Amino acid sequence: MKETILIIDFGSQVTKLIARRVREFGVFSVITPYHLIKKNHFNNEIKGIILSGGPNSVDEKFAPRVPEFIYELDIPILGICYGLQLICKNFGGVVLHSEKREFGKISLEIKKKSPLFGNDFKINKNYQVWMSHSDAIKKLPKNFEIIASSENCNSAAIQNKINKIYGVQFHPEVVHTIKGKEILKNFVFQICRAKKHWNMKNFKNEIIESIKKKVGNENVLCGLSGGVDSTVTAVLVHQAIGNRLKCLFVDTGLMRLNEVKLIKKIFTENFKIKLDVVNSSKGFMEKLKDVKNPEKKRKIIGKQFIDVFKAYSKKQKNIKFLAQGTLYPDVIESSSNMGKKSVTIKSHHNVGGLPKNIEFKLLEPLRELFKDEVRDLGKTLKIPKDFINRHPFPGPGLGIRILGKITKKNADILRKADDIFIRKIKDKGLYDNIWQAFCVLLPVKTVGVMGDNRTYERICVLRAVTSVDGMTAEAFSFPDNFLEDCANEIINNVKGINRVCYDLTSKPPGTIEYE
Repeated sequence: MKETILIIDFGSQVTKLIARRVREFGVFSVITPYHLIKKNHFNNEIKGIILSGGPNSVDEKFAPRVPEFIYELDIPILGICYGLQLICKNFGGVVLHSEKREFGKISLEIKKKSPLFGNDFKINKNYQVWMSHSDAIKKLPKNFEIIASSENCNSAAIQNKINKIYGVQFHPEVVHTIKGKEILKNFVFQICRAKKHWNMKNFKNEIIESIKKKVGNENVLCGLSGGVDSTVTAVLVHQAIGNRLKCLFVDTGLMRLNEVKLIKKIFTENFKIKLDVVNSSKGFMEKLKDVKNPEKKRKIIGKQFIDVFKAYSKKQKNIKFLAQGTLYPDVIESSSNMGKKSVTIKSHHNVGGLPKNIEFKLLEPLRELFKDEVRDLGKTLKIPKDFINRHPFPGPGLGIRILGKITKKNADILRKADDIFIRKIKDKGLYDNIWQAFCVLLPVKTVGVMGDNRTYERICVLRAVTSVDGMTAEAFSFPDNFLEDCANEIINNVKGINRVCYDLTSKPPGTIEYE
């Protein structure tokens, strides 16, 4: 039995962080949109329920709800932000728009002992939490009590110990809430009584068995990019079905410098998996000609990939499945599956960029994992460090790092600049300290001076971030003079660039990639 914490999603952009935190504790977690909740979701494996935050107000006519039976299951419940307000509304309390909203870091005062706080918090002491709300509880439901307050939110945390229902107005899942992990831990272990059963070794065995069951005797095509996601996917599928896996590397013309040669060499040296390479750069470039809109780029690139896969599969025998290294953050940023109640940040080509009719059955064994979990899984599969520690590289490649029109000339310019940046990072021994580093070519030209001559060339932006799971990120702080050295070498060696900038934006509010 795999004990599970069920997270019901109401459209918050940080819902997946809740799942991430719970898994860090060694307990499995799954996320289900509120409108897909059914009675058959619940069995002895579900040890607790967490209601996420969301952008709505509970008094809106079509505000998201959960079925009434949720509260009658005798399963502990924790409501976060909107989830707290929903609990209040359901049990007869009153939630109103607050005159004084709270966004960002707020001081929380503990008012009463609670299993939710355990021994980690002291009564009448203040702790920093992260709030994001404009509604607040004005009347507490019967049998509930206040256990913590903030300056503008009297019911910042509430409990009904008898029914094991708890709620917090703040977000314990984000790093800005001091001791937020302790709150979630207390809920998972002290209130839900869950046990630690979730680990990569167990997951590996489960997923291999599920691949065998799903695929049967069919063949599988894996679109290999050379990154950690597709590599782990390929090795997993190969362990499950052996030589019925076919791996294909597509040269789109939007790959990094010498990427094709490097991947073919490393992959064939380390794995007994057949790898075919097809050069489709001409077709990709023709389809992308004069396209500026980033979403159109993604859709075109996704369709081109499928067309290449279809053409390849016709030459093979009985390929029914397409394996992809789709991860949880890919799914989140494409859509939270909440229809009109969520906001699409961007489509990921593995998810939102694919055409509806792809003629393949999708096989996505990593769909429930975060990037660092995939790296852990790769280690259990004994995949070499060179693959495990590679920085993420997007499916659309340089196509979403060339802002504006994509041309071969622009791709060549960006390739050379990116190669210099990454090489210098590796030479300084910084590569493994950085989550992701790359260059972006802006669709803007600026005046410069080289050798007493006027230049009018492009701007290159350097981007390097630190992160744990890609859900949040901070700009990497380079040693003194490193960025100046990078800028000088790029400008001196890459014709077409006369200005280099460094991006200091965190995620949020920005995303890691530009498009």
